[in-house]
Amino acid sequence: MLVGLRKAIKGRVNAVLRDMRASRRAAALEKEQPHVGRETLALGLRTLGVEPGDTLFVHSSLKSLGFVEGGPNAVIAALRDAVGPEGNLLLPTYYLPGGTILTTCQMTDYVFDKRVHGSNMGALPAAFLATPGVMRSIHPTHSVSALGPLATYLTEAHHLASSVFGPGSPWQRFAELPRGKVLGLGITMGPVTFYHLAEDILGPAFPVPVWTEEEYRLTCIDDHGDPCVVPVRPYDPTISARRIDHKSRDDLRAWFAREFEAVGLKRNGMVGQASSWLIPGPPFIAHLLELAANGVTIYSTADQMPTPGESTPHGTRQGA
Repeated sequence: MLVGLRKAIKGRVNAVLRDMRASRRAAALEKEQPHVGRETLALGLRTLGVEPGDTLFVHSSLKSLGFVEGGPNAVIAALRDAVGPEGNLLLPTYYLPGGTILTTCQMTDYVFDKRVHGSNMGALPAAFLATPGVMRSIHPTHSVSALGPLATYLTEAHHLASSVFGPGSPWQRFAELPRGKVLGLGITMGPVTFYHLAEDILGPAFPVPVWTEEEYRLTCIDDHGDPCVVPVRPYDPTISARRIDHKSRDDLRAWFAREFEAVGLKRNGMVGQASSWLIPGPPFIAHLLELAANGVTIYSTADQMPTPGESTPHGTRQGA
C-alpha cells in the first residue's frame, strides 16, 4: 500500500517538474529565438523537396525550428499543407516506460494500451497523437502513428509482424511506397529508426549481431479491447553503444550524411531555423542494404568507413 502511494506521489511530482521545465524552455525560446509560423514552415518543406501526395516519415527536433507561433499543432499543419490532402504523415510515437527497449521488456506488469498510453518522444508526437484522424499502430515499444489516406494501411498490422521492423510493420510498408520520403527536421543522421529496417530484412545475414539472445513476448490491447502478444527482441547494449545515435559517434553521423549526399540521395535545406534533410524511402533502404553487403553499417568503427561515395561498387543514386 505504502509502496504504491510513494510511486504515485513520485509520479505526480515528476510530472509537475517536467511541466515546469517545459514552460521554462518555451519561455526562453519565445524570448531568444526567431519566430516562425505555419506558412514559413510549409514553404521551407516545399523548398526542401516535399511535394503534394508524398508520404513523410518525420523525425524531428521541435526546438530547432525556432519559436513556432501556434506550437506543435502549427508544425503538424505545415506538414499537412506540404503533402496535401492526398499525402500522408508518419511519426514515431514510441512509449517506453522502462526507459529502454530492454528494460521495458523486463517489466513484469506492463501492458501497452494505445487508448491509455501516450508517447515519451516529445511535444510534436504528443500533439500528433491528439490530432483528429490519426491512426496508431499497436506495439509495446515502437508504436507509430499516421495521418492521411494510407494511415490505416501503414499502421494496421504492426502487432502481427514477426519483428519490430519486419513485414507488416509501418517501416516495411512505408519503404515500398514510391512517394515515401524520410524527413529529418533539425536532426542529424543519428536518431533515424528507418535504419533498423535493413537489420530485420537481412536477419542473421546482417554483418553485426545487434540483438540479445532472448526474445520477449509483451502483451498489448488490440482495437477490439482484447489482449494480444507481440514479440520484441531488444538490442544488445554493448553493440548499441557504438551505434550511430550514440553521443560518442559524431564521426559515424557525419560519414552517413556525406555518404548519402555523395550518392545523390540526401537533399539539405532550412525549415524555419532548423537545418533539415530529405531522403526518398525506397532508395534509402536500397542503399542501406548495399552498404551492409559491403560491411558498412550504422555500427561501423572508424576504420571500417571508406571514403563517402566509394563504399559500394556502383552506389545507389537518385533515380537509379
